[in-house]
Amino acid sequence: MADAKVIPFDDDRSRSGSASRPARRRTGAGSGGGRGDGSTAPVSALPGGRLPEPPSAGAEGAQDPQRPQEEALGGVGAPADAGGGWDRRIAGGLAFLRRRVTGDYEVDEFGYDKELTDQVLMSALRPLADKYFRVEVKGIENIPSDGGALIVANHSGTLPLDGLMLQVAVHDNHPAERHLRLLAADLVFHLPVVNELARKAGHTLACAEDAQRLLELGEIVGVMPEGFKGIGKPFGDRYKLQRFGRGGFVSTALRAGAPIVPCSIVGAEEIYPMIGNAKTLARLLGFPYFPITPTFPWLGPLGAVPLPTKWTIQFGEPIPTDGYPPEAAEDPMLMFNLTDQVREQIQHTLYKLLVQRRSVFF
Repeated sequence: MADAKVIPFDDDRSRSGSASRPARRRTGAGSGGGRGDGSTAPVSALPGGRLPEPPSAGAEGAQDPQRPQEEALGGVGAPADAGGGWDRRIAGGLAFLRRRVTGDYEVDEFGYDKELTDQVLMSALRPLADKYFRVEVKGIENIPSDGGALIVANHSGTLPLDGLMLQVAVHDNHPAERHLRLLAADLVFHLPVVNELARKAGHTLACAEDAQRLLELGEIVGVMPEGFKGIGKPFGDRYKLQRFGRGGFVSTALRAGAPIVPCSIVGAEEIYPMIGNAKTLARLLGFPYFPITPTFPWLGPLGAVPLPTKWTIQFGEPIPTDGYPPEAAEDPMLMFNLTDQVREQIQHTLYKLLVQRRSVFF
């Protein structure tokens, strides 16, 4: 009987037109077809046949011992990640939902949910920052890589979108991907749904105790001392800083020994040009103001869409506070001077950015 030719089961890959695979041969003294000195025995051609051309040293996969395993997983020449990206995303999403349903996730003492913030809230806000407002960030190196710091920014825009964009800017541009913990007004925590989302996103009540606790834990804390006076000011007063309160944020930074980082935001003033304030309606609804803009309330819900202005967020040089004695937090003159220094630095940077800006929308 003539010798039978054995065809391996995985040979159909070679018939599909893909490149030839390197032969998997065992070498050495214990190999069936090898010499005793460890070299490979010469291969003779079959009658009427030719010896196969050996792969060149530069041929793809010629010297790659992992090639057979890669071929078995993804086929010849297939990338290791082919077809696996969506599978991993779906698996990750299902695992996330499972942890949500079973309660297998962590929140800190303030209600901050890091996993929800990273995977849901930041993902929802990122297109607004990157594509709609096209936020440009400058001076991110002034935010420390570790330890606590207090970011003090101007406040504007009728709705507090500047705080959310500031949160995205810090996380997405800082090399350490640090999270900003914003101090919010009481009204935020009295609104349904908004209350829960604010807590989950890491925001907390704007009080000295919470701020000092976060700074001592090494968190980046954000505060906008203008409050409603800044966010609800008329369009004619845009980019003119309002009063910074009594300097409570300076006292908090002094107690925690955390640096103060001034921050200037340009672009938020024009998203909702506030040309009027319906004070009677605001009192009935319990709001500090009820804005009237060129589009709201005339266009209804469509009037609540912000204008696509071009934003710039610049972080100034930090002002250290760790060199002051503990009793400095009770010195009203020192607090006044530091508050005025921070305010002047923010206002000066605002004017400089406005001069450099080519257009409100570009």
